[in-house]
Amino acid sequence: MFRRSFWFTTGVAAGVWATTKVNRKLKQLTPEHLAVTATNKAIETGQRLKDRAVGFALDVRDNMARREAELEEALGIDERPELPAPRRYTAVENRSNPKYIESTVYRNSTNNRNEDH
Repeated sequence: MFRRSFWFTTGVAAGVWATTKVNRKLKQLTPEHLAVTATNKAIETGQRLKDRAVGFALDVRDNMARREAELEEALGIDERPELPAPRRYTAVENRSNPKYIESTVYRNSTNNRNEDH
């Protein structure tokens, strides 16, 4: 009698354990869960790549500055020449430009060919 109850209890426990495992696995394979997992992995990967790229850029900048200093020392350059200021472009159109005037005349034209057809 004791053997039967032991094996019965063992079978029930194994069944509950297997059912729980299968249900967890099925829940992990739902489209929503897969999408969330993929999104999280993509965000983590992007963050890792960004950190590596920033580190690489800082290393390149440091090495470039060190090499420039070595070259300046080797060439005997004490002062750096002053660079010209960067050019600035206006964001507003020049309304006295002939191209602007021609495009305005064309847009305000009253000859609509599709009017009578």
